[in-house]
Amino acid sequence: MSARVPAWRIVRCSAVNAAADLRATYTWSTWLLGWLVRMLCQVLFFTLAGRTFSGGTHERFLFLGNSLALCAIEAMMVVASSAWERRAGTLPLLVAAPADVAWIFVGRSLQWLPSGIGTSLVALLGLGPFFGVHWTPATAAVAALLVASTAVGIYCFGLLLAALVLGASSWRNVASNVAYLSMMAVCGVEVPVDFWPPPVRVVAWAMPLTHGLDALRALVDGGGAAPWPGPPCCAWPWARPGWSPRSCCCAAWRRAGGATAASHSRSDFRELNVTRDIDSLVTFMLDINHGAGETPPVKTAGTARRASVRTQPAGAAKGADRSARP
Repeated sequence: MSARVPAWRIVRCSAVNAAADLRATYTWSTWLLGWLVRMLCQVLFFTLAGRTFSGGTHERFLFLGNSLALCAIEAMMVVASSAWERRAGTLPLLVAAPADVAWIFVGRSLQWLPSGIGTSLVALLGLGPFFGVHWTPATAAVAALLVASTAVGIYCFGLLLAALVLGASSWRNVASNVAYLSMMAVCGVEVPVDFWPPPVRVVAWAMPLTHGLDALRALVDGGGAAPWPGPPCCAWPWARPGWSPRSCCCAAWRRAGGATAASHSRSDFRELNVTRDIDSLVTFMLDINHGAGETPPVKTAGTARRASVRTQPAGAAKGADRSARP
């Protein structure tokens, strides 16, 4: 048996595919004038709405939260792009390959990371001075690292969600939208985390976006970050041996790939059963072409003779019928 393919090589090959998908999705003009402008307008909308309804007291809070949330929106697109393999019919081949399927999907949607990081940085650095957020070269570099680490963490969470949704790929966009909208609601983007009851706070502190926002606001304000409240209780099953997110993702992807392969096998078997009886298929097509409302002929020894009679002119067909009578 051949040795397994190294993980770095799998991710590199998958990243090449991801870059091709990004080039097929965007050009520079569509990304700049379409996607980027739309995301910047979203940041402006929430920030100016906060200025209107709060008198400007929460303007910086809303600006930083919505700017960093842009990388979360794009990172969660991994849920939809992971399902593309199933729609394309390549998922069974990926599961059957000697490579680790988890690393394949890690690199499969990497195109969203540079796009999301770039979008958040343009919002933070470009719009920041208009809302009282000024950057030095040192703080801008640290902010870039914070945005990148937050995007990677959310991307990994999206991979886990993608593995769970892959079995019902029609829900991929719903799951992605609900996930990032929920993060925007509870992770401190629009309102502080302390606004929510304790059970919701536990969920919020389990999300990477909460910690990224906490560190970014501490960087801008020049103070220390809020203390880590301890590991959330909902995270303890993932720390058990055999229950890591990577192993759960692999199991979900293999299950979805096996189900897809089984459905393909069943469809192939049905096609084989349909095409096996060639004589019945030809007779049925002749019946459709030559007589609406007629009963399809039964497959007997006279089927070929009746088919040949139908294809002859009317006079020749009558003569053939008279010669065939006793």
